[in-house]
Amino acid sequence: MTRLRVARLAGTSRRSFAVAGRNDCITISKNSLALLVSFSLLTTPLWAAPSSWLGTIVYADRARFATGQASVGATIFSGDRLSTDQSGGVQVRAGAARFLLHGASMATFSQEEDATPAATLALGTATFSTANSKAFALHVASAVIRPSSDRPTIGQVTVLSPKELIVKSTRGSLSIAVEDDVREIPEGAAYRVVLDPNAADPQGPRGAGTKGYGGPPRKPAKDKFIWYAVGVAGAITVWAVHEALESPDRP
Repeated sequence: MTRLRVARLAGTSRRSFAVAGRNDCITISKNSLALLVSFSLLTTPLWAAPSSWLGTIVYADRARFATGQASVGATIFSGDRLSTDQSGGVQVRAGAARFLLHGASMATFSQEEDATPAATLALGTATFSTANSKAFALHVASAVIRPSSDRPTIGQVTVLSPKELIVKSTRGSLSIAVEDDVREIPEGAAYRVVLDPNAADPQGPRGAGTKGYGGPPRKPAKDKFIWYAVGVAGAITVWAVHEALESPDRP
């Protein structure tokens, strides 16, 4: 009887040990899984966060990133700065927009709150083409220039000084805004824009005061900028403009 009890106890102990071992394995597996899930929840927002990728360089000639030479195929991210030599140029494809930086120019790329690709032009001249009104926005100091409609649009901006620029619409119409002062530049028109309303040019005629031409004069107290109509010197004479900028949504 004693031996039988011992045997039974020994068998029970082995079974108990086996069950305990399986329970421990299950517990460890559950703990590991919980740890993995917790880690993934912590890291997923970082991996799933909206990318700051904006576009790709499709042409580069004597152009530079802030830290090195720019080359075709390089990816543009928000915060990247591009500059060109006097006879250089660089073009970026950003979704439904193309952005061409002319010679002796510099621009920094960014992203609007609605995820629209954007750039801030600090020096020189830039040309952009868009397939819709939310395809691209160009900043110069406090001014924001963008297409005013979903029609294919081509615009060109030249920085003359920190508070003065020329904005030209080659195709479609452009919207220029400084805070709540928003005006429209129709197709084929060009304006010299002065961002300081107190710095009026007595030599140049006053441009259209409201959207388009021929509107009533604006009240100076509400003006965030003043502008003067200037002559348009024909089409943009940049390399391969028709092929490079006419169809911004072309792959």
